[in-house]
Amino acid sequence: MRITQTALSAVAVALVYMATPAIAQTAAAAPVASAEVDQNAAIMAFFEEHDAQQLARSPLGKSYRGIKDSDYGKWDDGSDAAEARNYEAERSALKEMRARFDPAKLSLENKLSYRLFEKRAARSEGAYKYNDYGYVFDQMNGAQSQIPAFLINIHRIDTKSDARAYVNRLYGIGPAMTEAVSQAKTRAAKGIMPPKWVYPYVIADSRNVITGAPFDGGPDAPLFADFKAKVGKLKITQIEKDILIADAAQALTKAVKPAYEALIAEMTVQEKVAGTDDGVWRFPDGAGYYAERLANYTTTNMTPDQIHELGLAQVARIHKEMGVVQKKMGVKGDLQAFFKYMRTEPKFYAPETEEGRALYLSETQKAQDAVTPLLPKWFGTLPKAPLVVKPVEAFREKSAGKAFYQRPAPDGSRPGTYYANLYKMADMPLTEVEALFYHEGIPGHHLQLAIQTELKDVPAFRQFGGVTAYSEGWGLYSEKLAKDMGLYTDPARDFGRLQLELHRAIRLVVDSGLHHKRWTREQAIKYVEDNSADAPGGIVKAIERYIIYPGQATAYMVGSLKISELRDKAQRALGKKFDVRGFHDTVLKSGPVPLDILEEQVDAWIASRK
Repeated sequence: MRITQTALSAVAVALVYMATPAIAQTAAAAPVASAEVDQNAAIMAFFEEHDAQQLARSPLGKSYRGIKDSDYGKWDDGSDAAEARNYEAERSALKEMRARFDPAKLSLENKLSYRLFEKRAARSEGAYKYNDYGYVFDQMNGAQSQIPAFLINIHRIDTKSDARAYVNRLYGIGPAMTEAVSQAKTRAAKGIMPPKWVYPYVIADSRNVITGAPFDGGPDAPLFADFKAKVGKLKITQIEKDILIADAAQALTKAVKPAYEALIAEMTVQEKVAGTDDGVWRFPDGAGYYAERLANYTTTNMTPDQIHELGLAQVARIHKEMGVVQKKMGVKGDLQAFFKYMRTEPKFYAPETEEGRALYLSETQKAQDAVTPLLPKWFGTLPKAPLVVKPVEAFREKSAGKAFYQRPAPDGSRPGTYYANLYKMADMPLTEVEALFYHEGIPGHHLQLAIQTELKDVPAFRQFGGVTAYSEGWGLYSEKLAKDMGLYTDPARDFGRLQLELHRAIRLVVDSGLHHKRWTREQAIKYVEDNSADAPGGIVKAIERYIIYPGQATAYMVGSLKISELRDKAQRALGKKFDVRGFHDTVLKSGPVPLDILEEQVDAWIASRK
């Protein structure tokens, strides 16, 4: 019943029309035998049936896609047994696909889907070996905040029946949380526990969920406020609304409150015995787990030492580029003096007030207004889905990351959303406001994920799945692309771009440092302080993220470097025939792919242009 990370990341981590991907565009049309047609039709039916079976096991997956049926009101079964069944279903599907279909008889498009299904299954198999190594509760992905975030952001109430489903999900939080707490206890007994400093975040998030009405006499608690606001918009009688609100209040007090109180009690117990070591090296076969995480997120075979050395080299490169900006800004002293100036100069920060938060959002809107009219010159395909900007909700803003994106619903019922964390304005320098938006919004995650979500005639696992090195690599690439588009006219904002790029280079160093070289949290924090202008609060939050999310942060720079490398390769090979719109469409139109397949697609596009 619990809301699992597998469910969240699979369905929540954009083409105006469907065009065949670049690799398919290189082949001339030719007659095909009926057997080949049958194979192509059959494999599309196979993928469709596989997706239907997955959705049948995931009410959350349906909700993310905007599907409302008899499961609207339920949570996924997050038990170990259910996860084992899901894994076996994936293995069986792979075996069936290989037995039934001959890649040589498939179209290029379906051949690509065949290969991507195999690649996905291989990553799944590697991850399942360490299925119980992830943290059930942490400050980034914990069930304590993901459950209310799902209800607030994903569960739509368009009808009275939808409201009833929301109430049912409130009642379902009881058994879902019981299952999650049980898993956390089981893992803790095996030594799989987050470091001691994680627990206060989880406990605070949990208390925030059950603080306020109807739990006490304060302002409405987050879920109660959300339910009231959504029900208030329904075209039903006030009596009907009052009944629904009363039922929600009862569910919150009878099911949600005791579930969260039990969670707080368990986290309090675990906190007392939790250790202070941070890296996953401390786990049984921690080295194997970290190697699997790196391979999963980067889709490469890079070793931890190679990741570390790449990071050091990129840090040195970006430091040199920052020196150029320092001269433009006329700041005296060495690079450390420049960092101190950028970190402490008051004009680079919005005030810690509601006006300051409004200013940050206004500057974000300016960035959106500046880049939007430039897009047609750089992209042949643009998404239909709109983009909205929101602050992170108050109940989770203290522990959440500084910015993140949620993709739109495929039916258009939910826009793409860029969340900016305005909990502490000192952690959100105005110098970074442009680059952060270009990464999370456009031309970054919103453009890429909205195009992906709007793909037609591809299997659902390609339309809704993800490859971290590809998607996060695209986000980081987009920050630099905005400079190519003529943005960052203020040198301080260009420094902000470099600072965020440096932030990703440093991740390679500290992530491998923490999980492979056995750095402490304090060592990692000190490295960032010495090598960047990151705000102190932002440094701590970032390091804490890498600790509980091993390997993920390395994918950004690895993916970005590959995309830039492929663009440079195409420009050298094609010269005047190079078309940046065509290059970007080649990268985007097939959806997320591992980096080796991305290179094959770009090579095919180069060949077709020649």
